[in-house]
Amino acid sequence: MYILVINSGSSSIKYQLFPADSDQAICSGLIERIGQESSQLTHKLLTPGREQTIRLDQPVRGHAAGMQALTAVLTRPDIAVIENPTDIVTVGHRVVHGGETLTATTVITPEVKEKIIALYALAPLHNPGHIKGIEVAEKLFPHAVQVAVFDTAFHRTLPAEAYRYAIPEKFYAEDAIRVYGFHGISHEFVAREAAVYLGKPDAKLITIHLGNGCSMAAVDGGRCIDTSMGMTPLDGLVMGTRCGSIDPSVLLYLSEQKGYTTDQISDLLNKQSGMKGLSGHNDMRNVSELYAAGDPAAQLAYALYTYRIKKFIGAYAAALNGLDAIVFTAGVGENDALTRELVCRDMDFLGIRLDPAANRARNSQLRDLSTPDARTRVLVVPTNEELAIARECREMRTRPATQSEQQRY
Repeated sequence: MYILVINSGSSSIKYQLFPADSDQAICSGLIERIGQESSQLTHKLLTPGREQTIRLDQPVRGHAAGMQALTAVLTRPDIAVIENPTDIVTVGHRVVHGGETLTATTVITPEVKEKIIALYALAPLHNPGHIKGIEVAEKLFPHAVQVAVFDTAFHRTLPAEAYRYAIPEKFYAEDAIRVYGFHGISHEFVAREAAVYLGKPDAKLITIHLGNGCSMAAVDGGRCIDTSMGMTPLDGLVMGTRCGSIDPSVLLYLSEQKGYTTDQISDLLNKQSGMKGLSGHNDMRNVSELYAAGDPAAQLAYALYTYRIKKFIGAYAAALNGLDAIVFTAGVGENDALTRELVCRDMDFLGIRLDPAANRARNSQLRDLSTPDARTRVLVVPTNEELAIARECREMRTRPATQSEQQRY
């Protein structure tokens, strides 16, 4: 019996397959550029002794075709990891936005899908793709339990002073305008791993998820008490192509004085800003190379990027009333030594002292980059959102079903 984890985006499908009783994935993959002639499926076998990567270049017209291609590669005779789609007993779906009503992992029912659809306006780039993936999975794996795990769920513990905006109450009551936070699956996973590593379940942690999208969370004893993203994933840190926090009057100026439409403003702030806007590149590897070559734009981009992170560390240390560790994760957080160096520089007052040699060493495991005398630990914890989702699905299978779930399954 197996758990298939699906992360269905607007033009891509990521997946991992786990045995129902194990954390060790047996395969993973990515289907890219769905709807284009240049679609590609990259499939990795992870079983010891069979590790290999298979790349298939074929047009994938839509999510249905993508899921069919996924099923085909899982059962292809020469590389099969399952004999039949019925071997998959649970399909776990990452869903970015659950709003205020979907705040825990849940079995997907027609009512749950309606609620996800109702949130399209809050996550137009994500939730529609999730629904497509769910509906195709229901057809391809009709005997499997479909489970939704929400990126916003970890932030359900935010206090009102952290999630409310200082605008008239009716906008919250009638339109649900508030901070939701994102990357919650990743923040929760690395916070748990860090607490176990430290041997301190009540640890005060600041988790720093740095990829193309970037966010931070203040975690007190496993509970999220603040996070940097807001109603949408645009707020907070400087990101690959997103601007992060910005004076709202800039938007008014662009509209009233420069004639920008709302679509143009959205495109500017979401797709043309951040590191791309500052340096011309959103891939940190490119920016890092330019930084090392002395490029002024890249040096400013890194300074601005890391300064924003430092400001949030200071704010969250105050909100937590203490700090045991800061935790770097995701593609940039795990791999970019320069970012970690600049963030941790001149942070002695918080007890943050980075070991330069440990920071530069290449390693894909959980590791402590602090000097022995550091009061606050600097950890790198590789994130694994697919494993986190698989664990949630496993817990769903072991707890008693609700009445609505019994009626559905």
